[in-house]
Amino acid sequence: MGGAAAVLSRRRTLALAALLAALVLYDAGADVLPSSAQPWDVAFFAIVLVPATLGVVWLVLPAARARGLLVVGLALVALSVLLHLAGLDALFNVTKLLALVALGFAFLVILEPPLGVLVLIAAIVPWVDAYSVWRGPTNVVVNEHPGLFDRISIAFREPGEDAGARLGPPDVVFFALFLAAAQHFRLRPGWTFLSMVACLALTLVSTAALDLSGLPALPAISLGFLLPNADLLWRRWREWRVSEARAG
Repeated sequence: MGGAAAVLSRRRTLALAALLAALVLYDAGADVLPSSAQPWDVAFFAIVLVPATLGVVWLVLPAARARGLLVVGLALVALSVLLHLAGLDALFNVTKLLALVALGFAFLVILEPPLGVLVLIAAIVPWVDAYSVWRGPTNVVVNEHPGLFDRISIAFREPGEDAGARLGPPDVVFFALFLAAAQHFRLRPGWTFLSMVACLALTLVSTAALDLSGLPALPAISLGFLLPNADLLWRRWREWRVSEARAG
């Protein structure tokens, strides 16, 4: 991610390059792979493809406090547009992912919200996202402008098919934001990553099991951030209450 790459260790950089290459190759060749029954596709998404794709966020996490993240994110957005215009959809998909991750990190660096504000955001955005998916702007975009949603979202292609699951831009931005917050505020970033991925996988399974066109992803991401850190968040809140009482 631009100058932020210097923050990554050699091992992480090599792992990131290998993972990005694997994601590009899979996306480019997914349509020629043998197709399978829906339960197997759902299992593949939940166990392999979604964790691998979001593993990019984990690998670039040490760069979450680097300088120039907003510039990097905007530059990656511009590069994504050029790749889309050139018809390089596999590269377009991973570049969008990196752009959204950089913007999520930049939100934390630029605004520096306190932990309490982030917890409040995690409590509110699931309701906003649920309304948006079922009756609000996301519903309008998905149903009335599907081409636009396809262009701005992150695709998870089914083997042997053009269709697949998708994560909207806010989902990726908040995933990166909450993971960076877990690292910055010394919570449990490793467990936070696993928890958010697991909750997203459960959302995918629920969508398929209930035969729905889609479910909001931010409730899963927010819950995945709050659950593994609940005791630490409670302790920090109590410590803040004690300090406020003493100051009063």
